[in-house]
Amino acid sequence: MALTLHLLRHGVHGHPAEVLAGRMAGVSLGYEGKQQAARLAHRFPPHSLDALVTSPLQRCRETAAYIEEACGLTATVDPDAAEVDFGEWTGQRFSALEADPRWRNWNLHRDEAQAPGGEPMERVRSRVLAMLDGMRTLHSAGRVAVVTHAEIVRTAVLHILGLPLQAYDRLEVAPASITTLCLWPGGGRLLGLNDVSSHHPALVPAREALAV
Repeated sequence: MALTLHLLRHGVHGHPAEVLAGRMAGVSLGYEGKQQAARLAHRFPPHSLDALVTSPLQRCRETAAYIEEACGLTATVDPDAAEVDFGEWTGQRFSALEADPRWRNWNLHRDEAQAPGGEPMERVRSRVLAMLDGMRTLHSAGRVAVVTHAEIVRTAVLHILGLPLQAYDRLEVAPASITTLCLWPGGGRLLGLNDVSSHHPALVPAREALAV
């Protein structure tokens, strides 16, 4: 028996792109993100999922609301699916971060790095693996979707592929993309990475943006 796990990145948020949003409160989907989430939801019709899970952050919960509407499930919140805690870097402009040697070290030595006042990446990996194990235990032969963040998706994929966290920049995880894993006791495989076919308006009819 194996779990099919879809890792969904949230849609584009409306916060300035030049700022590291991290775990900032009140970062919601922008207009483009709502359109992405509406199209993404068409990939999950009724009976296509056994469970829907979301990060506690607003942009993920809003993305999950579209999928709830489509598949007829109510999402549960899992703190282990939350964004990396960037500590002191949260809310800072990337232009300022580029001048911080600690930021450069975080990007060059991701396996050993820690955001100042935030999470070490080893802690992020531990909670992501705990999330995967929990999903596999609860839904050993099911189909589950988790609405989460790019670094969480990358961390899960790198684990399945047996690659170090430092290989993060080899993986593209676009907003509203689908990455699919197959998990079983003691192992797993990558079935699909960064599927963004939902983004193309010609593939599925875009619904009106829901009020979320």
